[in-house]
Amino acid sequence: MDVQTLTYLFVGGSFALYIGIAIWSRAGSTKDFYVAGGGVSPIANGAATAADWMSAASFISMAGIIAYAGYDASVYLMGWTGGYVLLAMLLAPYLRKFGKFTVPDFIGDRYYSNVARTVAVICVIFVSFTYVAGQMRGTGIVFARFLEVNVNTGVVIGMAIVFFYAVLGGMKGITYTQVAQYCVLIFAFLVPAVFLSIMMTGHVLPQTGFGATVLDAAGNDSGVYLLNKLDQVVTDLGFTAYTDGSKSTIDVFFIAAALMCGTAGLPHVIVRFFTVPRVKDARISAGWALFFIALLYTSAPAVGAFARLNLIDTVHQTQYEELPEWFYNWENSGLIGWMDKNGDGAVQMSAGAPFEGKPTFAGSREEAQGSYGERVLTNAPTDNDAEVYIDRDIIVLANPEIGNLPAWVIALVAAGGVAAALSTAAGLLLVISSAISHDLLKKTLKPDITEKQELLAARGAAVVAICIAGYFGINPPGFVAQVVAFAFGLAAASFFPVILMGIFYKRMNKEGAIAGMLTGLAFTFCYIVYFKFVSPEMNSAEHWLLGVSPEGIGTVGMLLNFAVAFTVSRVTAPPPEHIQHIVEDIRVPRGAGEAVAH
Repeated sequence: MDVQTLTYLFVGGSFALYIGIAIWSRAGSTKDFYVAGGGVSPIANGAATAADWMSAASFISMAGIIAYAGYDASVYLMGWTGGYVLLAMLLAPYLRKFGKFTVPDFIGDRYYSNVARTVAVICVIFVSFTYVAGQMRGTGIVFARFLEVNVNTGVVIGMAIVFFYAVLGGMKGITYTQVAQYCVLIFAFLVPAVFLSIMMTGHVLPQTGFGATVLDAAGNDSGVYLLNKLDQVVTDLGFTAYTDGSKSTIDVFFIAAALMCGTAGLPHVIVRFFTVPRVKDARISAGWALFFIALLYTSAPAVGAFARLNLIDTVHQTQYEELPEWFYNWENSGLIGWMDKNGDGAVQMSAGAPFEGKPTFAGSREEAQGSYGERVLTNAPTDNDAEVYIDRDIIVLANPEIGNLPAWVIALVAAGGVAAALSTAAGLLLVISSAISHDLLKKTLKPDITEKQELLAARGAAVVAICIAGYFGINPPGFVAQVVAFAFGLAAASFFPVILMGIFYKRMNKEGAIAGMLTGLAFTFCYIVYFKFVSPEMNSAEHWLLGVSPEGIGTVGMLLNFAVAFTVSRVTAPPPEHIQHIVEDIRVPRGAGEAVAH
């Protein structure tokens, strides 16, 4: 059976499974819709949290970033993994004990203020839309390649699937769908990783293969360690050594801290801990989720290294007509571009960009072909020896093809990529809809609406959110792809301090929380916009504040948030007595009730 047929079967089968689960777990109340009824088992919640956590960025992009950035990419592994530990140990059990449905709900009640709640709603919507737009675009790219449709059609298919189980099932449908999606994506990630590890190092576990010696063409031990060989190969081509870093220590520290505190403050993950029956279950599910996430995160460095080596071996100095089929397929998708600068018909890899910007083609392959059958690029060439552009997002998706693995593995990875993108998109869309229907409508604007009306509003808000996210996926404004990475910084600068102080500092009042959130968000947003969009030519280390890049500035915003919130709270009235008692009570790790019904 060929790859295309298998891909249709695997992806189609997974869709049927997701839709079946959505019908089975249809939400009948607002509690079902917001927190899956509060009765999810810890292991199921752990798997769902892992799927929610590991978005398309983790499944598709992280290994690609590691493959190209090498040592520098370790900041993402440290930041995202550390963020989860921070969330699991420091925030989740206490938030669960507080017993509210959403993050704005926690902030609104803890700070006894609808203004604080509304500011939190604005932060949730801003951070979530920033993040989800990239997820929908990623879904479109996966569909475009593996189902042979254009990207826009792929986005519409993704919207239809998410619409079905998010609107129908709410958190209940999303939770059980995410459990299935986790099984699909982790199997899809690990199977090719194990195959490649055995082929290249003889080790079954990619984690040990990463530090092992590579096998030669005859399958014998070459005695050369994988990372040493990779260092040699990439430096021969003019790249920085794979194990060397180019970022300054202070920038690495601030980026890691922004990713860590930002991911700990992302609302779509926090809300998952409201779905279990007890505080004890929140802690257990956090442990399961950490185990499930570690399976992928500890394999990613090996996958990135295997991919980089395989890619160079397969593509560099190969005649265009002799390249494997996957190269042409990804070129058709617009994620690979080749410009034959020296006219020899062979593909040369070298340091630097081969041309300005991302590939822009004169037409389809049938409409405009070069001398060797390649798609004709309209980009201006650069003055270095590099000839090929390979989008780092395709590394994981193309890895089985690059490694010449069986067709069913390639189809499995397609289903895994779709599962990763859809799982996070659904979680984010639910957070947006609950922020609007519950926090804005029910708790602020129209508190007298019935539960049935609130549930209807939640479903309506989910529909609107899906349409807006789909619009950004189909018509991505230039800034969307760039700002996705900054959602973490914005979350760190806005949510993390007020949640942390809301749990551990009973003197923190509403005036301090509101002033801190607005200061952190405004500072971080302005810094990013200035260097990324107003004056991009100034975006270099000598112009950055304290040498901190826009990727790491969320940490400075977070520190400002802490400082302003603390100062304002000290010069204004303390919180009411009953709020201080609540803060003392939620720090005691026992006696939590169910999530509060509204």
